[in-house]
Amino acid sequence: MAPLPDRPASPPTQLAVTVPDWARDHAAALIGTPLRIALILVGVALVRITAKRAITRVVERILEPGDDRAETGTPGGPAVLNRDRSRARERREQRARTIGSVLGSIVSVVLFLVAVAMVLDQVGLALGPLLASAGVVGLAIGFGAQNLVADYLSGMLIMVEDQYGVGDFVDLGEAVGEVEHVGLRLTQVRDLDGGLWHIRNGEILRVRNDSQEWARAVLDVAVSYQADLDEVTRVLEEAGQAVLRDPAFAGILLEEPSVWGVQSLDADGVLVRMAVRTVPTKQWSVTRELRRRVKEGLDAAGIDIPFPQRTVWLRDDTKAVQAASAVLP
Repeated sequence: MAPLPDRPASPPTQLAVTVPDWARDHAAALIGTPLRIALILVGVALVRITAKRAITRVVERILEPGDDRAETGTPGGPAVLNRDRSRARERREQRARTIGSVLGSIVSVVLFLVAVAMVLDQVGLALGPLLASAGVVGLAIGFGAQNLVADYLSGMLIMVEDQYGVGDFVDLGEAVGEVEHVGLRLTQVRDLDGGLWHIRNGEILRVRNDSQEWARAVLDVAVSYQADLDEVTRVLEEAGQAVLRDPAFAGILLEEPSVWGVQSLDADGVLVRMAVRTVPTKQWSVTRELRRRVKEGLDAAGIDIPFPQRTVWLRDDTKAVQAASAVLP
């Protein structure tokens, strides 16, 4: 049997020529595009790190320890603000950290979107239709989540302006009590009955804060019209001085209690007002103690505290009844 003839070998240069030509034609896509994408990612990462450091530096500058010495007032002298520096510093730290965290998150989201857009542009995807679609979707989400956006913006303003903080006693309308949590979307308030209120920040239209800087204890005392007002003033001043000297109220009163005078002339008696500035959230305990001591002083001085009185006029209609009886059969 004759051997089969050998097949001619394929040209060895065909693959060697094809691969270099393909690599040369696609060199930009194989090397240039990944390199540019890597440079974009590295640049975005460097910008993010720089922005984070800048935000951290600003927060640390806000949190630098200052003069924490308490300012006190002297009895008989002008009232001087007595701030709780440790509490103010705690609130400042909370606001600074929260705002720093929010700013850091915003920077990260913005840089991420920029990086995605630049990478898509490098791989050849058209950004025009994509941005148009994203704009339509964002507009729809914006209409649906406008209350949520309002809540977050209001929360930011509440923290930046320091309208209130954790531990403050506030009046937010129907919710009145102590603030337990302040977030970007919700504020939690514990009322006097122990109920916990969750209020959206976007629904807070006005705030009454009884815990900032200082407070005032105001007491209206009603006495009878027959009472000597000079004697009433003396009793009120002595009651105020007794509270001022009481060790249990040391550091709470920021000034000497003063009698402002006659507040009104009511139907049942004369209303005399006295007031004193106190540290925040202590005005109610001071008012209760003043009320107790004023009651004891008025009783000792024999000054009556009036109660609601009404004058009733009685008419004698005996003659009219007799005349009517004579006419009737």
